Amino acid sequence: MTDQNIKQNIEHYDQVYAKLNIVNIINSVNNPEWFLAKNATRETSWHGLYQAGFIDAIKGRNVLELGCGDGLNALLMAKLGANVVALDISEASKIVIEKANETLKLPVTAITGDFLGIDFRLQTFDIVVGKDFLHHLTYEREEAYLRKIATLLKPNGEARFTEPAVNSKFLDALRWIIPVPGRPSKLNKAAFREWKKHDPHPERENSTRHFRDVGSRYFSSVDIIMLGSIERFHRIIPPGKFNDKFRRWSHRLELNLPHWFRHYAARSQAIIYKYPKKENE
Repeated sequence: MTDQNIKQNIEHYDQVYAKLNIVNIINSVNNPEWFLAKNATRETSWHGLYQAGFIDAIKGRNVLELGCGDGLNALLMAKLGANVVALDISEASKIVIEKANETLKLPVTAITGDFLGIDFRLQTFDIVVGKDFLHHLTYEREEAYLRKIATLLKPNGEARFTEPAVNSKFLDALRWIIPVPGRPSKLNKAAFREWKKHDPHPERENSTRHFRDVGSRYFSSVDIIMLGSIERFHRIIPPGKFNDKFRRWSHRLELNLPHWFRHYAARSQAIIYKYPKKENE
């Protein structure tokens, strides 16, 4: 994320979060079983984050969420038993979380700023979470973030991220051809060029190999779970009940598919970095 990317992200998300319905956030957090039954079985980033015993892992733990956005996940983790520090570059994010928490009264502290510039003093965390977060960073900032995360985590701590997976050039090219809400097809050259001009994401690689390589420099254990190899095709199905049913079915079916297929066809990935390497090791 360059300075220009940071500015674009702040402007974009300040506008997005200012329009949020706080009542909906409160209702979702007050009904965590219902929310997760609906979303962690269907929506890929929720499905990816709440893998591998995540709910049990956060209970009674100190958790830092990077890029907390609308605060829904930060508040939900607190509802499930975590003590949460929620960080975002958008001031509007902090306002939304604090307004929602006036009703919820959960152990969540919302802060605003650039992670690299924040002094956490002697505070340490059991878990650091980023939901669709790392791919917003340039390679240099990603390295710096992971290095700092490793220093903030306890020796047996872990960092969990859900990120896009681009392991097939063919499927990636196909993805850009299919238009989605807010993003035109690449075949519509003029519209796509205009969209790209305002896209805050940096040009970077989001392959599994990249996340494994960069994570291995700062963590002793790297586990990556491939997601969305079939679910990715929900975008060509009209929104509605059948689309939701297809997404849930595809996540279940995916578990029985060969690893090589899941790897190359994945749309997303859940990344679990464990046992941070400290600078003096």
